[in-house]
Amino acid sequence: MKRLIFALLITTPWLLSAQNITISEDIPLRNDIAYEVIGNFKDRLLLFRDRTTEFEVQAFDKNLRESWSKNLNLEKRSPKVIGIIPSESDFTIIYRHRAKNHLVLRANRYDPAANLRDTVMLKDLGFLFYTPNFELVLSEDKSKVLIYHIENQQTFNMISYDIVNMKVLWDKSFSPDDMNFWEEFHQVILSNEGTAFMVLEKNRFRIRRDHNYHEIFEISADPGTPLRYAIPMGEEQFTYDVKFDYDNINKQLVGAGLYSEKNVERATGFFYISMTPGNAGNFLLAFDIFNDEFVTNLMGKNIENNKGVHDISVQSIILRRDGGAVLICERNRELSRSLGTNRTIDLGVRQIVDHYYDDLVVISIHPDGKTHWKTILHKKQYSQDDNGIYSSYFLFKTPASIRLLFNDEIRYENTVSEYIVSGSGDFDRKSLMSTENLDLRLRFRDATQLNANEVVIPSERRSRLRLVKLQYQ
Repeated sequence: MKRLIFALLITTPWLLSAQNITISEDIPLRNDIAYEVIGNFKDRLLLFRDRTTEFEVQAFDKNLRESWSKNLNLEKRSPKVIGIIPSESDFTIIYRHRAKNHLVLRANRYDPAANLRDTVMLKDLGFLFYTPNFELVLSEDKSKVLIYHIENQQTFNMISYDIVNMKVLWDKSFSPDDMNFWEEFHQVILSNEGTAFMVLEKNRFRIRRDHNYHEIFEISADPGTPLRYAIPMGEEQFTYDVKFDYDNINKQLVGAGLYSEKNVERATGFFYISMTPGNAGNFLLAFDIFNDEFVTNLMGKNIENNKGVHDISVQSIILRRDGGAVLICERNRELSRSLGTNRTIDLGVRQIVDHYYDDLVVISIHPDGKTHWKTILHKKQYSQDDNGIYSSYFLFKTPASIRLLFNDEIRYENTVSEYIVSGSGDFDRKSLMSTENLDLRLRFRDATQLNANEVVIPSERRSRLRLVKLQYQ
């Protein structure tokens, strides 16, 4: 009787201030190697489950009770899902499989009941001695997808696919000259029109760092592509970390990141890049240094000789409608240490990895590169030997503000909090819920935003999955 009462409690929404929290029952993962929340369709939340050779879609009602489940019949020989793209009325699965010893890329479209509606062969790659590691990049409006793989660390093979009209826009291969893949390859971005932009960081690790620059390739259906652009950094600045995105409103490529000067291990300040494709010389590059007061507040101690900020990385870039950007950085690091054992019996040494995910830095930048505002959001997360999967934050976007959701501490009994940051830089910190006695371990980095007021966060513990839906009122 107690177990039945508990099951009813965990599937009932609780009103916590201005949020409804709904928690599903346990979902045994069994032989699952991966799972993914697809989205909401006709008041049903769909969950995709990958068991290597079996693929299942489960549907949950508004109270996260299971409504139905259905097995998907992908091609029988060696199917491997590359990505799942939801739209308003259906979803598409991109996958590879074998057919007569050929490797084939395929796209299947399904309706909200997980019934197969159409299928398209994207490409027959022929007979290959190896299986490529395919990557997937989605456009902002989710209407286009780029599937690419890198051959021999030199040749990029790319396919741009129109999900709405179910047709391949272009299929191209190219090899950048003098590319050191492991040192220089940085990022691939896709526009809503299906144009790809590939970013390389050139000369970043050389002694003469004044030659550091970003090399950008534009690839589209145009037979004249790829086009090449070079954006040099300053004479004394070089890239510490950066993210790029394509601004579909203002038709420009935007980058924001951190730069270093004398000490390569520390970020001296931040920079902003905007470039209009088609005009190699039409770009904007602006820098802003971290002053003593900012570094003191971020490092938590008085700084007499400002040498910059260490253990910080770029996590997100949000495009503003006016052409500017919001940059989100996080202080994080990993430390490995050894636990010695009795060496007289030669039991070896065990390595332990400590994960630290601490304060966030949020910077709003005007389209002319000037700083609008910047702020520090304090948090402190520590975990051990878990790859940091319960740490960091989830970025929840709304037209009026951004919310950053996170675990206060990485432990079983925990408080979930959020920062709400407005467009003017004002922020507020709130507690959303407590996980005490709920048997939850929330993975915010793997959360899915369903719409403007709902997010689903997976909780994974002891090979059991539970879905937690947070709804803002």
